[in-house]
Amino acid sequence: MDIDIYESMTKMSLSEPERSEISAQADRLVNSFAALESINTNDVDVLFTVLDIKNVFRDDAAIKEIPKETLLSNAPEQYDGYFQAPKTLE
Repeated sequence: MDIDIYESMTKMSLSEPERSEISAQADRLVNSFAALESINTNDVDVLFTVLDIKNVFRDDAAIKEIPKETLLSNAPEQYDGYFQAPKTLE
């Protein structure tokens, strides 16, 4: 792509030395990816993490229920069977 197109897309003005430096950096980046693409990974398993860990999930089991009235008895303020808190947004 022409560098002028990049300038119009990014709304940046670049001097000639800056254009040359960015172009050289982009070329190195593209060459790095080309080198990676040349590696044969057909027999390699997909790896999502290098750590040997597993997610630990607990069973979704019902626990002892506490009556609403008992919980609300500790509330400094309540309204219509719910905890009442100060307004945070105007």
